[in-house]
Amino acid sequence: MGSATNVEAHAVNTIAWLAEPQTAIVVPVYQRQYRWDIGGCEQLLADIRAVADLDERSMHFIGSILSAESPGEGAPGELVLIDGQQRITTLMLLIAALRHTIADTDPALADELGRVLLRASGPGRTKLRPHRAWADVFESVVRGHHGAGGQLRESRFDDNYAYFRSQVRLDEVPRIWRGLQKLEHVSITLGVGANAQQIFESLNSTGEPLRDHELIHNYVLMGLTHSEQTEIESEFWAPIESNTGDAIAGFWRHYLVMTSGREVAVAGERSVYDAFRQRFPRLDLASLRVDAATWREYSAIYRILLDPAREQDDAIADRLAGVNIFGRGMYPLLMRVLHEHARGRASRADLLATLEGIQSLLLRRTVVGLGTDRLVARLCRAREDGHAAMMHAIARIMPSNERVRIELKYNPLPHPAYVLGRLAGVTDLDGVGIEYVVPLAPGDTWTGDGLRTWGDYTEDEQNSHRALASTLGNLTLLEDPLAERAWEASFPQKRDVLYPESAFALTRDIAHTSSWGTAAISQRTGALSEEFMRVWARPEVTGIDDDGLTPILDAQRRRGWPRGWEREFEYVEYRGEHWEVYDVKHLFNRVFRRLWADDRATVEAFSARRGGPLYPARAWNGHWDEVDEQNFLYMGWDSKYMLTAVQGVLDEAGIAAEVFVKYSYVGAAM
Repeated sequence: MGSATNVEAHAVNTIAWLAEPQTAIVVPVYQRQYRWDIGGCEQLLADIRAVADLDERSMHFIGSILSAESPGEGAPGELVLIDGQQRITTLMLLIAALRHTIADTDPALADELGRVLLRASGPGRTKLRPHRAWADVFESVVRGHHGAGGQLRESRFDDNYAYFRSQVRLDEVPRIWRGLQKLEHVSITLGVGANAQQIFESLNSTGEPLRDHELIHNYVLMGLTHSEQTEIESEFWAPIESNTGDAIAGFWRHYLVMTSGREVAVAGERSVYDAFRQRFPRLDLASLRVDAATWREYSAIYRILLDPAREQDDAIADRLAGVNIFGRGMYPLLMRVLHEHARGRASRADLLATLEGIQSLLLRRTVVGLGTDRLVARLCRAREDGHAAMMHAIARIMPSNERVRIELKYNPLPHPAYVLGRLAGVTDLDGVGIEYVVPLAPGDTWTGDGLRTWGDYTEDEQNSHRALASTLGNLTLLEDPLAERAWEASFPQKRDVLYPESAFALTRDIAHTSSWGTAAISQRTGALSEEFMRVWARPEVTGIDDDGLTPILDAQRRRGWPRGWEREFEYVEYRGEHWEVYDVKHLFNRVFRRLWADDRATVEAFSARRGGPLYPARAWNGHWDEVDEQNFLYMGWDSKYMLTAVQGVLDEAGIAAEVFVKYSYVGAAM
């Protein structure tokens, strides 16, 4: 068998490879700048912690590192890094944080870490030399020359180093070092004759990226023996796939929202897979069997949600079909409630009331033009406190009767077949259509009173009728044979001949109206609106009306500092107080300072467990705020991490349910 002459590839231990005296890596000028954010660092640290706790045979593969021999002008033995800059740079920052943490307590380990970071030749030179525009910054971080007396600066190197310093306590350094020594990668080194760009593109740009559910599948089975994989695949995964079909990706997202009580992004950056790994950081065979049986059980419920006709209870099936009119956004809550009902923990009456409440919530918000996204996690959290707490949470975000009446009077009716069917008391509308009493586009001879034709109406009169044509008062149900005869018929003809023949009282009642115009439409809208309020009732509720406000636990965590972040919020509601706070940085600062005054013990406990953001000194360069003479708040992390910290400390303080953000136009568009 022939061998490649210009490419060498070896599976190597990452730390041993970096620690070799001859290892020296340079990032070429054409490479993009270092851009890993706290989210990537958080995942890397979690992976290292997980593998550190496994047996000695367990290793963690971090992918391939592609480099090329340095051309003639480079230093002897230098490798030019083509692919892997982000991973190697982040590992170096973590190792530097470990080294500086134990520098005064364990000099031997500090020297061992130093051999990974620093070149044996050229004292003080780092083994990795980044893009030359940032080389000095990187080296100052790795060598520890970035103390509080230095010049303040903003860089990903400083922020990620600071994150690692804050997250790894002194007593945990040996554990993290043990995990680091279990990292492996494939080292691919190109010779002078190799086409680096072609190989880079082959590694990164071919094939179809794995989707979230495929990554979950691999994650679940990886590490098992062939027989164990076959068992899990046949007993659990195959039934899950059968139950969910093409909706399997949605199933996993909705399952994770249900179990975590937190929103999971629909797409982007493997969000569902990452959430799954956080929920199930370790899966040995025994625990996997238990968890997989639960997944299979919920997938059977998901199958009913996708096709309510599979539900044996007709009343429950009808209400599930009603919820499906509005999409699948409430599936996490429905999965929980149906599971509780199946296990005997929720009565049939509670289940039916929940399904009615969800329909009322979704329809009312649609009528008034409020979004229905990012509501379900909040309701899942409320459900943990019981049926009454969940119904209270539904009521608080349900528009009032007064607001709905106004919208019904002047705006097109959403989901007209569903609404009119419920008002008429029927669910089977096969062979039935929507009838516009005043047509959407009346002909010149159409008349509403038998006296004046449409051509005689003034422009304002015509516009008034058109504006109300799609509102509740002008709509009714009509059987298809009658609808065919009603085509282009004037109101008197439909009133006297067609409407009386309808099986729907909703339609027959119109036959008692002498003429049809804007006044008649408004009058009928008023009457039907009262029936609308009865069918889609709003539970009585006290407290603030927080329509348009987002609970702090459901605020969107965005990586980095996206464009417009300085005006992400219009304001913040903090326990009934109105705060003129417009961005995450100021929210972070104000929440921690307020809790420091109101509930210092909670802040101290939260910070001690998380390793920050509160410290007894300005431990490194960056942006700090002094909360008192002995305690300092570090302000240097990205948007996602800062909001996560705010959510965590408020949740721990038990007041997260009383804090809301109002997104600005900019924030909503981000």
